[in-house]
Amino acid sequence: MSWLDGAAGLAWLDAAARARLGQLVPTDVAGGTILFRPGDSARGFVIVLDGRIDVYLTGTTGREILLYTVEPGGSCVQTTLGLLGGEDYSAEAITATDTRVVLVPRDAFLGLMDQSAAFRTHVFAAFAARMQGMMHVLERVAFIRVEARLAEALLTLAEDGWVRATHQELAARIGTAREVVSRRLEAFARDGWVETERGAVILRDAPALGRLAATAR
Repeated sequence: MSWLDGAAGLAWLDAAARARLGQLVPTDVAGGTILFRPGDSARGFVIVLDGRIDVYLTGTTGREILLYTVEPGGSCVQTTLGLLGGEDYSAEAITATDTRVVLVPRDAFLGLMDQSAAFRTHVFAAFAARMQGMMHVLERVAFIRVEARLAEALLTLAEDGWVRATHQELAARIGTAREVVSRRLEAFARDGWVETERGAVILRDAPALGRLAATAR
């Protein structure tokens, strides 16, 4: 059985493309591994089979923003731009969990883009979806209040009422500074909506957070 049989979005590849990709061997990457940094050049197109990769943009002040995540069937805009346009990476990618990937070398990727309409369609469809998602992130950061973005993030990340994330991780997710998240969480705690612990937030009034988060939609 080929890894292609379980790869999201690749079911309709033509036989020639399947044969070429089928020669590649999946690689297991431990969570927390840095896959690329700003200034690196793209070595190949990554197909995620399992797990998640987070891509961050870091400003000159050290503030981070989570641009997007790459999961099975998804695409890394930075990598596609690097392979097609020759641009170096301007962001950093880190495996958020243990991740299984296949790396399509640059030459093989460009050959498939030229020769396989199905592969080309997959790449551009995933690229378009990712660009739309990035525009959504920019819109939210620019026009939606921090409090609403934070409430929405807490509700999205909560498992059994617990959010296991640091203030820095929450800040990167919603596109603000760690100090801002800390102040907003203190305000939520005073209102009785949350309780904070080291590396975690406990939700005490999810309906109140939900009403605030609704203003972000």
